[in-house]
Amino acid sequence: MKKININTHKMSKRDVRRERMGERECVEEKTPLKVKPHFVLIHGISGGSWCWYKLKSMMYDSGYMVTCIDLKGAGIDPSDPNTILSFDEYNKPLLDFLSSLPNNQKVILVGHSAGGLSVTQATHKFPDKISLAIYVAATMLKNGFLTEQDVKDGAPDLSEYGDAYDLQFGLGSNQPPTSATVKKELQRKVIYPMAPPEDYILASMLLRPGPINALQNARFPEGNPSIEKVPRVYIKTMYDKVVKPEQQDNMIAKWPPSHVYVLESDHSPNFSSPFALFGILVKVATSIGCM
Repeated sequence: MKKININTHKMSKRDVRRERMGERECVEEKTPLKVKPHFVLIHGISGGSWCWYKLKSMMYDSGYMVTCIDLKGAGIDPSDPNTILSFDEYNKPLLDFLSSLPNNQKVILVGHSAGGLSVTQATHKFPDKISLAIYVAATMLKNGFLTEQDVKDGAPDLSEYGDAYDLQFGLGSNQPPTSATVKKELQRKVIYPMAPPEDYILASMLLRPGPINALQNARFPEGNPSIEKVPRVYIKTMYDKVVKPEQQDNMIAKWPPSHVYVLESDHSPNFSSPFALFGILVKVATSIGCM
């Protein structure tokens, strides 16, 4: 298991000004200053950009650019999740954001949980606008849910908790469910067992039904060589009850990333281990060099 140490050192007033301006010197002497990396954070099912409030604060304080995306029907997006039936529609806010970026600008994508599917689709479509893809306790499947094994590896299995979901049937009771939420009485136990009480309470107030039909239909083209242009990192969560460690190991083995980091965390390190998660993100961003 790799432990992350964030070292501190005394900084001159000049260095402090540079940090606050979001600038960092390259290792090479006499190289011009560069703007710090731009992180784009993508939530999982039922979440929203609010899930990242701790990480966003840390990043801003350290001078990084950071954007949090509300996917369709999530966060403050007003769409009814029961009307979102395709993954393309669900992920449109992220794809629109990447499409709007200048051609010479790249971002680091960070996807949590089902947000990993959003990251993967983005790398299929915009490989030249992504400098790095980071999966945090996330579904990391090269082509989405193509096979039964993909579903076993990448989709949460909460069957041990019995009837774990509140389901809605927007297409009729005789059709598959269109949205789902983990039942309130299970949320603390399953999703946030290590989170501070105030974060669990916040989440219990803000979680929305997620468009499960759209997510289950997430499939991406096979044989696309462009996707391998984007380096990937996986952050594994050791005490995860949603995407279990053995599922994460299976996905890592099937589509190996360049690095795997380990957090002693539940499924939501953005709440339960924000400082350690931030440390890994900064370490990884630094490792890809000046941008």
